[in-house]
Amino acid sequence: MTLPDLAELSALRGAVKGLNLHAHRPVIASLKGMHRSAQRGPGLEFEEVRAYVDGDDARSIDWRVTARRGRLHTRLYREERERPVWLIADLHAGLYFGSRRQLKSSLLLRSAAMLAWAAAEGGDRVGAVISNGDPVILPPRGRRSGVLPILDALVESQPRSPGMPKSNLQQAFAMLRPLLKPGSMILLLSDFADFSKGSEHMLASMAEHSDCRLLWITDALEISGLPQGNFRVGLPGRLWWMNGEEARRPWQDAWREREQRLSDLSMRLNLPLVRLNTQDVAVERMTALLKEPRWAE
Repeated sequence: MTLPDLAELSALRGAVKGLNLHAHRPVIASLKGMHRSAQRGPGLEFEEVRAYVDGDDARSIDWRVTARRGRLHTRLYREERERPVWLIADLHAGLYFGSRRQLKSSLLLRSAAMLAWAAAEGGDRVGAVISNGDPVILPPRGRRSGVLPILDALVESQPRSPGMPKSNLQQAFAMLRPLLKPGSMILLLSDFADFSKGSEHMLASMAEHSDCRLLWITDALEISGLPQGNFRVGLPGRLWWMNGEEARRPWQDAWREREQRLSDLSMRLNLPLVRLNTQDVAVERMTALLKEPRWAE
């Protein structure tokens, strides 16, 4: 399976053209996104030109229109209020696994890239916390200048060999929490394989004043278990034989326990939870998600 590179993730900008985190007012943008206020004045988006009136800021005079029409005209702008969008990418070594189209880590990168481009498309400032070993923080920045460093860091941080599913989300949350502003959006991408009670408590704390969304990275083999037969499983240097039929029931029981825990967490904290599967075509899945009025399970 080919690992995503910077060129691929950069090209995903075209896939979200015309889409953003606020399109069709989906639940992904149900709180304080980039809202346009009715107040007119110096701002980010040009609104109109009108005749100058006493009290207008002289810096807003449109001299070209003034010269053409023979009297003073002022440029008016509509204010926009942007919010920080934080991507949290849980890129532990256990994501170097996939039984279908792609690795779980590759699905995470492609999904995160589309969300980052969609945020920038909507005018939001995008930041990221990338957790693979010691978490890396990239402060929110606007437009393309904010997205490209994130994509580069994702590519550099993706696992390149199998390893234990040992997450460092609690440290990532601890680093992010003091930087959060009320109304921020948090998009957490993880397989939640090693989601501790401490991480749950910190997520709950951040969700009190932020708009959090959980994106669950999954693989079909994790859900169904091994097929009939004997298989060598484990990590390099730590392999053993496993009988698929004998292992299937405890395997599925463990999966249902994780599923129930995440479902309970989502309901308790009122956080939308969406599953992404390695058999998905990332572009198609994320495009559909950004168009949906509600999260799809």
